[in-house]
Amino acid sequence: MESMRQLLAHLALDLASVSVLTFAVYYPRHRRRDLIPAYLTLNVSVFALAAALAHTGGSGGIALGFGLIGVLSIVRLRSESIQSEEVAYYFTTLVLGLIAGLPHVPFTLASILCALPLAVMYVAGHPRLYARTARAVVTFDVAITEPEAVDAYVRLRLGEPLSWKIQEVDYVRDLVVVDVRYRWSPAVKRPREPAAPPTVVRAPRRAGL
Repeated sequence: MESMRQLLAHLALDLASVSVLTFAVYYPRHRRRDLIPAYLTLNVSVFALAAALAHTGGSGGIALGFGLIGVLSIVRLRSESIQSEEVAYYFTTLVLGLIAGLPHVPFTLASILCALPLAVMYVAGHPRLYARTARAVVTFDVAITEPEAVDAYVRLRLGEPLSWKIQEVDYVRDLVVVDVRYRWSPAVKRPREPAAPPTVVRAPRRAGL
């Protein structure tokens, strides 16, 4: 009975921690609803795995180690639809499930260990931290590869270039695709979009005319 109470207390700690991470930190900043079930399911699954392996006796440590390797292989780090920040949230949900799923860790210590990655994610991913630094994949309408020309193009259109990497050069279509990290500047004048031509509405012809 005591072990069941301890397990339920750790489960409540895990659900509270992952809820704060998902609904109070992640979603207000990134607004990706499709990843919320992934975070919650991964966290609860890891919690159940860690809690089950921790009660297997003497071989629990070895089984837990193999289980962790299997869980880590689930996360697709090379997925194009998942950014680096979202991968960090994946690992944080995984760590929260592992910490809370170990019943032999005292509840107070588990609470402190769960609060630590939450605090790091809140501070490290805060929108006000390096708010003027941005990233963009830009397609140049001219095939330039000289560093000075690329810097000048980025500075004219976006802001101060911090770093960039050429992803594609097409001399046939005369374009370059560049992955740019830059510091946004309010003094940059964006070119105005050309005004759309007026729509001419013609009256329908009458039959016989």
